[in-house]
Amino acid sequence: MRRVPAAGITTTMATTTMTMVTTITMTEPASLSDDGFLKLLTWLSPAFPTGGFAYSHGIEWAVETGDAKSTAGIVGWIVDILEQGSGRTDAILLRHAHRAAGDAEALAEIAALAAALPGCRERLLETTAQGNAFIAAARAWPHPILQQLGDDIAYPVAVGAIAASHGIAEERATLGFLHTFAANLVSSAVRIIPLGQQAGLRILAALEPVLVAVCNDSRHQTLDDIGSSSIRADLAAMHHETQYTRLFRT
Repeated sequence: MRRVPAAGITTTMATTTMTMVTTITMTEPASLSDDGFLKLLTWLSPAFPTGGFAYSHGIEWAVETGDAKSTAGIVGWIVDILEQGSGRTDAILLRHAHRAAGDAEALAEIAALAAALPGCRERLLETTAQGNAFIAAARAWPHPILQQLGDDIAYPVAVGAIAASHGIAEERATLGFLHTFAANLVSSAVRIIPLGQQAGLRILAALEPVLVAVCNDSRHQTLDDIGSSSIRADLAAMHHETQYTRLFRT
């Protein structure tokens, strides 16, 4: 896994990352009176019952083995996942699910692909359990799309399809999802290492340009562009299954 120097935590990410950052163009201005935007804030809130707090995405094993036992190590670990692993993949899946929300057959194909991608049992559990929980909680906002989503739907597919059905812009849904994904990883690290809350906030601040870059990069990527090179993170997820003691489900 690539490491980001500690100095980058208090200011910005590496220069190579910063050069990728461009301004996201929203299809409509954000507003507190925007009904769809308010839904998105609720759905991606830590209080929304998807159970994200129970998953570390392999970070628990990474901390135990020393791969990510410091603030700088955690930043490097999460950046790689976002740029080269599940973060990038989930952004692409969410966008295509958003676009396919009105086409039941296309949406089913995307859901099947998403379910086939996880490299181990715990990764599959993490995405489908949160996807199922998201769909169940979203029934507070009734919509016919909920009848099209079957069991064990991957989390980004559920978010993308339901967001589109409620008129939430693809850009907002994608960036919001990526932020929630990263925030959950940081929260896991804060509890495992442990890191202080201020250190966790500095990490989130440092990750902002990375989140924007990954969101922008995913905009024109096809399902054929899905791929991962975060091998160490994938191994962490596999090894977590056999850890002697565990705080997290993954």
